[in-house]
Amino acid sequence: MKTLFNKNLIGRILLVLVLLSIFVLFSAYSYANSVSYDIADSVFRLHVIANSDSEEDQALKYKVRDALIEYMNSLCANISSKEEAINISKAHTRDFKAIAESVISENGYSYPVNVEIGNFSFPTKIYGDVSLPSGMYDALRVKIGSASGQNWWCVMFPPLCFVDVSSGIVPDESKNTLKDSMNNEDYNLITSSDEDSDMHFKFKLVELFENLKMQLAQN
Repeated sequence: MKTLFNKNLIGRILLVLVLLSIFVLFSAYSYANSVSYDIADSVFRLHVIANSDSEEDQALKYKVRDALIEYMNSLCANISSKEEAINISKAHTRDFKAIAESVISENGYSYPVNVEIGNFSFPTKIYGDVSLPSGMYDALRVKIGSASGQNWWCVMFPPLCFVDVSSGIVPDESKNTLKDSMNNEDYNLITSSDEDSDMHFKFKLVELFENLKMQLAQN
């Protein structure tokens, strides 16, 4: 009788532990999903993909990037929202394509260019002292040729394409725009240093679940 009671007790304890684990896992996932959505909803990104990983094609990618950023800087100098950045990009898609094609032609290549605006998968990326977790982001994507080479990313809104990575600092103006577009916790999450263990843990949690979601989506 006592043995049966002990088995029932152990079974109940195990059940409670399983239910508690499910609750904790679900809570962590819900938090990560909510934060990821909020952050992604606040930024609009630029994605340039090279024709190949050859030295020449990678150099060409950076020339295309520089020309696009210069043009974008004149277009987006006074925008105040992600929606404005997307609308301006949609209105000038043909211009982006023409600029890329012109740079490619000037450098002696005839690669086709595809420009599209959509929701795409991005890995974790660091822009100076701002880190964006992996996830699905709205972006302007520019594909050069077969688009089988390494990628280059930046953020069109808020404007982080001009961050001096060597100094590791994002301009205050860009940070203020970023801060105005999201809640305080999300902002602190992507601007926190490794010394902030609580925020660092939360960032890694978001990163973990987003990477898992992307892997499952690919299978």
